[in-house]
Amino acid sequence: MMNRWLKEVARGKRGARDLAYEEALQAAEAILEMKATPAQIGAFLIAQRVKEESVEELAAFVEACRKHAARAPLQQGIDCAAPYDGRRTSFMSGLAVAFVLAAAGLPATLHGADPLPPKWGVTLPDVLAAAGIPRASLAKSRCIAAARETGVLVVHAEDWCPPLKSLRPIREELGMRTVLNTAEKFADYGCSAYLTFGVFHSTMFDRIGRLTSRLGYRKGMVVQGSEGSDDLYIHRPTRICRIENGETCLQMIDPETYGLDTPLPERSWTAAEQAAATEQALQNAGHIAFIHQVLLNGAVRLHLAERADSIEEGIYACKALLESGRPWALYRRWMELVKNQPSAV
Repeated sequence: MMNRWLKEVARGKRGARDLAYEEALQAAEAILEMKATPAQIGAFLIAQRVKEESVEELAAFVEACRKHAARAPLQQGIDCAAPYDGRRTSFMSGLAVAFVLAAAGLPATLHGADPLPPKWGVTLPDVLAAAGIPRASLAKSRCIAAARETGVLVVHAEDWCPPLKSLRPIREELGMRTVLNTAEKFADYGCSAYLTFGVFHSTMFDRIGRLTSRLGYRKGMVVQGSEGSDDLYIHRPTRICRIENGETCLQMIDPETYGLDTPLPERSWTAAEQAAATEQALQNAGHIAFIHQVLLNGAVRLHLAERADSIEEGIYACKALLESGRPWALYRRWMELVKNQPSAV
């Protein structure tokens, strides 16, 4: 069966055609269920990258990922879809932002995995491990219990969607971005109403915007952020695409407009440095650029999720929350819960 789809997508730039949704879904199922051989899977993923995936093909791979994932309406808040290949040169503000959002009454879902190509950067599980949360503490039962009390759901994707773990060796050998890099970020483990989604190139705005609309989110925001993440820059404007009611709108968000424009220190980040900066920001301490980054990203998400009437109002709300200590207290409680809850699912 896989040979049939390979013949369609691997004819080169001029001869290849996009698969219809049902065709792509069959191919995605064959890949996620490992019914195709590793050689066929690798060939298909490379051919798709050369051809470029259509919205129909992306939607099919998302559907296949969701079918094999553990999903429950735990959060129904905002899903923050950052790249699974991690970060190297920028602060990962999303972890701190999630606890600010939760303190504001907006449940937040974060998800990731161990480092992947093409970037092989510091990932969410790396940062948590450096903060004292080992891999075993991210068992589903612990994270679900912590989410119910704190409003922050953290997902190790390979536990919640086992085919991603099975496919890791092939992805590591290929060493490049594939359709899976996009599909895995749309698994939507907490059944969220709102979405932020990071992309590296603005050429992806149209496809990801149409896909977001098709998947039924109430509102979404595609961000050309730091290292392809959904983190808005704090030292320069960020291009975004907002999605609502099937319509897309391109915008620029400039931190200077809100008095937050701040130079960033040049550095290569370790997991320990990411964890330390996260905890400092949650205590309203540390480098002012990272505090400002948490404020701006938190504010934009509160506005997207209809918890603030404007970005300015969101900034004031996030600033007041950081000063109150509530996000830091939520973070510490989350840490206690995932460490101490029984790990059986």
